[in-house]
Amino acid sequence: MVNVLLRAGAGGAEFREGMATRLLPALDAFAPELILISAGFDAHRGDPLADLNLVEDDFAWVTAEIAAIAQRRCQGRLVSTLEGGYDPTALASCVAAHVGTLMEV
Repeated sequence: MVNVLLRAGAGGAEFREGMATRLLPALDAFAPELILISAGFDAHRGDPLADLNLVEDDFAWVTAEIAAIAQRRCQGRLVSTLEGGYDPTALASCVAAHVGTLMEV
């Protein structure tokens, strides 16, 4: 298990730095045979339950990074399931960004 701690109010820069320096290298080094994504979007800046300020591009970026590891390590085997997001408008746009990115790889 790898945690990336973000302060309340953190945005895309902090999120991407944490992912790029901790989570993504650990995932790559683990060399999985299958990657499962629990795709939650409650870190979006419009979500009423989280204190983070991510936007759709942040979710698309991390999706692309994870998909690249899936291509390199497990022949592209990747499964994504929707977990959360509590602002319907933000959720819809985040899901569209996530699925759109998956369709491009």
